[in-house]
Amino acid sequence: MSSSLKAGLVAPPGAGLFAGVGVAELAAKLRADGPSPRDLVEIALAEAARWQPRINAFVTLDESGARRAAEQATEELAAGTDRGPLHGLPVAVKDMIDVRGLPTTAGARHFTGHVAEQDAACVARLREAGAIIIGKTTTHEFANGPTGDLSANGPTHNPHAVDRMAGGSSSGSAAAVAAGIVPLALGTDTGGSVRVPAACCGVVGLKPTYGAVPTSGVFPLAPSLDTVGVLARSSAECRLAWTALTTGETAHGQDGLPSIGWLEPSTVHPVEPRIARAARLAVGEPSTVSLPQIRDLREAYRVIQGRESYAVHVDRLATEAELYSDEVRDRLFAGGDVHDWEYVRALERRDRVRESVMEVFRRVDFLALPTIPLTAPPLGSREWRVAGEPVDIRTALLSLTSPWSVLGLPAVSVPAGRVDGLPIGVQLVGPPGSEYRLLSATEALSGITH
Repeated sequence: MSSSLKAGLVAPPGAGLFAGVGVAELAAKLRADGPSPRDLVEIALAEAARWQPRINAFVTLDESGARRAAEQATEELAAGTDRGPLHGLPVAVKDMIDVRGLPTTAGARHFTGHVAEQDAACVARLREAGAIIIGKTTTHEFANGPTGDLSANGPTHNPHAVDRMAGGSSSGSAAAVAAGIVPLALGTDTGGSVRVPAACCGVVGLKPTYGAVPTSGVFPLAPSLDTVGVLARSSAECRLAWTALTTGETAHGQDGLPSIGWLEPSTVHPVEPRIARAARLAVGEPSTVSLPQIRDLREAYRVIQGRESYAVHVDRLATEAELYSDEVRDRLFAGGDVHDWEYVRALERRDRVRESVMEVFRRVDFLALPTIPLTAPPLGSREWRVAGEPVDIRTALLSLTSPWSVLGLPAVSVPAGRVDGLPIGVQLVGPPGSEYRLLSATEALSGITH
């Protein structure tokens, strides 16, 4: 297989410092009398303020808390305490995830004024690694939407074209990384909510194996599907964050380039031909694999996610239904219409298809396909044409990512160039527990021209 994918950020015009310098380089400079953690935090806060009017990436900025943490990080490094490569680096956290002392709004009017009392487990692990939380990023309302343009604090705008979606639901985290405000950010991914915005914004987005990172302190969307993921400028940065989130427990990859099986995306959903060609070219010369049952997982996702989301919100719907946006409220009520037998059959379908997919992983290391079948749509749009066919944008955005969420498999979206001036992504999917190998594989492939 030829090497033809360079996993790195496709930076928009005017991107800040962190779009052009890697975590490893920053870590080296911090330890060689370069910029201090204080300096990096001030840069991040200034970039957040500069970009915020254009892209609305943040709900809350914690200037005082970030500065206090920067002082502590500076003192620790000076005293010889080194927590690792993230020590002293500014990061952002999706506003579905609790950060002690900061609001968690979940992009919803219901949670106005709610302040978290404790850090979520994933945030605690980042702090233990020395990372500095500068603020909370915009999320689609209750993370229940892949467009990222529906939130109590307004839509997130794509840094590459502010009239376009950033993708969702981890819209603000992806936009903040793409704009160079922070080198990495946390998101959540239930059906594509890290990978979709990663593709729209031209960054790397990792959705881990279900259960690999604890979700305590994360407001749920669909508990049997929810994961905590990472958005970063490159696979290397993602891997460093992944190591911190899993407390250093990693499985190192095999020698040499991996074998990749190409799943023809049009068998799952209509795809813009130029995106399909670019994504396939990005992974070199993959073999072609067939998974005819994969379409079944799209329907299974609708049933499982809908039913579980309704269960999370059923009491709130009974007492505060008027506080939801019409779109999210309608989606939740649709989940309430799912019958018990439909939910059970969806779980059974998931188990059957998982066996077929694991059989494929005995022949290839990873599967590849585009992350999303279209470029970032215009803000507020809900219908589009893809490959000449009319599509529902929300369905289209989740069509190539949600099957792997149903199976609980790890997947990573990496930039694969541009179409019509907008970033596109290619998605690699692996067997359970293969996050480190996935990220190493995307880093090893090189040569694409952005």
